[in-house]
Parts: sequence; structure tokens; C-alpha cells
Amino acid sequence: MKKVLVIEGDGIGKEVVPIGVRVLEELGNFKIDFGEAGYECYKKNNSFLPDETIEKAKKADIILFGAITSPKPWEVKNYKSPIITLRKIFNLYANVRPINNFGIGRIEGYLGEYKYLSAKNIDFIIIRENTECLYVGEEEEREDKAVAKRVITREASERIAKFSFEYAKKNKRKKITCVHKANVLRLTDRLFLESFYNVAKNYKDIEVEDSLVDSTALKIILNPENFDIILTTNMFGDILSDEASALIGGLGLAPSANIGEGKALFEPVHGSAPDIAGKGIANPFATILSVAMIFDYINEKEKGDIIRESVKRCILNKKVTPDLGGTLKTEEVGKEILKIIRELI
Repeated sequence: MKKVLVIEGDGIGKEVVPIGVRVLEELGNFKIDFGEAGYECYKKNNSFLPDETIEKAKKADIILFGAITSPKPWEVKNYKSPIITLRKIFNLYANVRPINNFGIGRIEGYLGEYKYLSAKNIDFIIIRENTECLYVGEEEEREDKAVAKRVITREASERIAKFSFEYAKKNKRKKITCVHKANVLRLTDRLFLESFYNVAKNYKDIEVEDSLVDSTALKIILNPENFDIILTTNMFGDILSDEASALIGGLGLAPSANIGEGKALFEPVHGSAPDIAGKGIANPFATILSVAMIFDYINEKEKGDIIRESVKRCILNKKVTPDLGGTLKTEEVGKEILKIIRELI
């Protein structure tokens, strides 16, 4: 029996994660424990990630993480992100973010008064190296100048490249686009790009190409159907995946996985959304789709597909929260999902 540690975190994490847990329990048999992390945890325990939670995470096979509120830089000194800390502790080196609109075509999404639509049928994966780049957090102040170190190693670059090719083989993906900025970052991104092409020599049946990050940002908007797998560095992947989510209805439909050797953490891409926290209108789909990725991870993809189909049907039937143009509350969407899952199994 797989052990799952659930960390709801802050804000809407406390609203959407319980629904994800219900979906998890509906389709699988897991031993579930709970831990604390985030800004509310800090206010209560003087720690954003207590030792008790870390110890529970060590005993778990899988972590289901919600969302956290990060303080402003001047509010808390020496702040360390709980999610980045967990990635480092457990060497969760591969971040996988599917960008998929289920073949529905256009999905309406709303950001305040701004309405956007998904593009045509979109189905690609963004895989980012999850342990290096600027996110190593090595910064210092020098008088009136602040300096951040960007770290790229051959070992980590080759490891994530190999992960991407193996992921492509397993999931019948045909092309990998390595995204970089080697024309400016001529040492760090050159090393990342070289590592990619060195690994590619062992996977002759998979098409490869590379693309500058700025032009990729444009191509994602104009021609998203041209991408299959995007492989990139930590910060570029973080930014591009948020951009790409606008094509599929917003962050409320964006799940993710953080995968290492023998342990994985799954989380919605969205944040804690303090502006809507407590209103009961948060979109739980990103968390539910992250649960689908849990079943993919434990080689029960058919259950993950059931979850994805249930989300698709909710969208087609307009059984959605206000961010997708619907009127349902978070809990109501959860009940609809469970109802459809039970019909499908």
C-alpha cells in the first residue's frame, strides 16, 4: 500500500486538496497522513516547513501538495520556500507539467474581467530541470547591488534529458524541443544544450530540435500544436508553463508532478489565491488532475484516464467554477467529478 502525505498549505489549498484526496481514495487504496507547511503554518509554528512534516515526508512514497502563500521579501528574512525545500531534500529533479485541453478545443477562462480562450486541440508536456538554475537560491547583496547565482551542471542536465527521452518513449511522444538562451547565457545554457544533444544520440527514433526561450514563448501562443515535449531549465520552465496554461483555460486546469528516485510530489500549478480563498469558488480541477498523475506514476494509467475523462465531461457540461464561466462552488464540482467517476468505473 502506497503512503501518501497530504499538505494542504494556505488559501485555496485547504479547499481544493480535500477534494483531490476524495478522488484518490475513490479509485485507490492508500495510507494517508497529513502535514503542515506554508505561511499560516509559520504564523502558528514559526516554521514554513516544520521538521515533523519533513519526517512524515521521508516515510511517504507520494506527497500531495496544495498551495502556499509566500511572504514579501521584506516581511520575512531568510525565507525558504517549502516546495523548493522539499524538491531539494528529496532530489525531485524532474518537473512535469501537461498542457492539455482534452481535445475539447476552445475552453473559456477568465482572469478578472479579462476573458481568454484556449487554442485548438492542445496536448504537449513541459519538462523542466527542477534542482538548479536561479532557483538554487544563492543570492547576496554587495552594497547597492544584489547578485544571484545561476547553476547548471552537466550531471543534472544529462539526467533531465534522459528522463525526457524515456518519458517520450513510455508515452509515445515523438519530438522533444530543448528550450534555452544559449545565445546570451553562453556558458550555462550551452552546457544544458550540449547535454541534451549528447543524450539524444541514444534515441534516434525521437525527433529533436532546440529553440530560444523568447521565440518559444511566442510560438506557444501562435502554434502550440507544433510542440510535443518541451525540455528546459528551471526558471524558463516555470514561466513557460504558466503562459501555456492560458491556452487551456488557466491555472485552474494545470497539474504538475515533481519526480525523483523513489519519491514524487504532485501539486496544482496555481498559488494560494488569497483574493478568493474562503469563498468556496476555487477551481479544483488542477488538483484533481494532479491526482490523475499520481495514478500514472504508480502505473495505473487507466485510473488517471478515468479522472481526466471526468474533468472533460464536467467542462463540456458546464459543471465548472466561475473561472471557467460556470456557477458551481468548489464542493459542487467535487461532487460532480465523483459522480462521473462512479459512472465510468
